[in-house]
Amino acid sequence: MKKTLLNIALTSLIASTAIVSTQAAAVEGLSANVAATSNYLWRGLEQTGGKAAISGGIDYASDSGFYVGTWASTADWADGMTYELDFYGGFGGDISDGISYDVGFIYFAYPDETSGDAGFSEVYGSVSFDTLTLGVAVLTSGEGADAGDTIYATADYAIALSNEAELALHLGSYTGDWLADESVDYGVSLSKSGFTFGASKTDLDGGAGDLKVYVSYSVDIDL
Repeated sequence: MKKTLLNIALTSLIASTAIVSTQAAAVEGLSANVAATSNYLWRGLEQTGGKAAISGGIDYASDSGFYVGTWASTADWADGMTYELDFYGGFGGDISDGISYDVGFIYFAYPDETSGDAGFSEVYGSVSFDTLTLGVAVLTSGEGADAGDTIYATADYAIALSNEAELALHLGSYTGDWLADESVDYGVSLSKSGFTFGASKTDLDGGAGDLKVYVSYSVDIDL
């Protein structure tokens, strides 16, 4: 959302993702990204059981606003699973000065998972008003699920600080009856020079609702 999925999860959580691909559409041509984090969080939920994760992706964007990309990360939240592989594409652009949009489709794949077919897809869209971004992602496919079974709505606000640092605030709401319990997640992160320190919490019961913190580092590469 991936920025990339991890970058969404890591900076606007975050996480995240975020609607994934707004960042991917920002640079014309081919680009790549690599990142490492102490805890891969997605919509406030741990994807590697609280352990570190590494990720990377490749994106192509045209000056028309069209983009496509793929992204992979270590992940182990289901039996046999060792990694996540995402494919996405969309279209973004400016509506007017200070207002932009992004719409697209993403498929989340887990090729070596053995407990069932954990893969699923979503359509997403977002509108940004300078530092405020409002987004929504809607489930389109998943094992035993119908299109529209779940919806994830987000609000993200970025505050530029001195010395090129940025403070990001995140609020997300997950509703529906597939993949996870209905929940609200909150996040805050501080980023500078590729480094991000953040914290995230959900209103879920048990360990899933505990406050989680992470440190990450990411690098973007023009190809």
